[in-house]
Amino acid sequence: MIYGIKRVLKYALGRDTAGRTLAVRPDDTFIVSYPRSGNTWTRFLVANLLHPAEPATFANIERWVPDTEAQSSRYMRSIPSPRTIKSHSYFDPRYPRVIYVVRDPRDVVLSYYDFSRKYRHIEDNYPLERYVSDCIRGRLISAGWGTWGENVASWAFARGARPGFLLLKYEDMKAQPERELARIARFYGVEPTTELLATTLARSSADRMRELEKTQGKDWVSTKDKRSDIPFIRTASTGGWRSQLKPETVAEIESAWGNIMAQLGYELVSGKTESAETVYAAALPSPGERR
Repeated sequence: MIYGIKRVLKYALGRDTAGRTLAVRPDDTFIVSYPRSGNTWTRFLVANLLHPAEPATFANIERWVPDTEAQSSRYMRSIPSPRTIKSHSYFDPRYPRVIYVVRDPRDVVLSYYDFSRKYRHIEDNYPLERYVSDCIRGRLISAGWGTWGENVASWAFARGARPGFLLLKYEDMKAQPERELARIARFYGVEPTTELLATTLARSSADRMRELEKTQGKDWVSTKDKRSDIPFIRTASTGGWRSQLKPETVAEIESAWGNIMAQLGYELVSGKTESAETVYAAALPSPGERR
């Protein structure tokens, strides 16, 4: 009862968080990813692509591509259509058009580890190996978005073959940024001219975003009141897991999500992936529970 009253008051005062209660419009486009997979970079790319007259910054990104997990329902209603909205949500059938960004989970956990320290979710001395196990088992504060495997599979496999869905791999975006940005442009019906692509990429570079974070991070909704000694924009690199994760930790990740990773084109190195049949069998009730 009290919880319900508080929720109504927050909504009336515009202090709620939109999240999965967001009122979706038929012309909305969502940029979705599991956390630390390149969502912020994609937001800047889209904002600079669609609004070349006003370069994206951390001061205006919530106007161009608002974060439904950081903004209130009232704020989201104030954004004119057509909206592009950032989300980390697992599959939501209401989302009409989706750009889904996927990243190698072995790199995701490294980035998420620093993010969790920045947000003071864990102490600096929290063991990385234990943190990876927390990620795999859904024990993070952000468990509401599911694990990497649950989040990725819920979009890539449920929506992947349907129109209005664009799957981007972070690694491809880093290796061939012009090609991948052109795919984004065509998804929006924008002509990907050489000049537009070059300007958009320059305005969305990791170096520029890091410089913006230094001066605007203290006011941006996602970094305000968070630790300033750990950057939100990290190395923006790929493959760091090869030198920073122990072999047994890599094996743990691949054992949990290897089937999904392989289907998305990520090379497995540990050889400890569970077969689909094993995963399916583990999900079945025991013989005594079956009817």
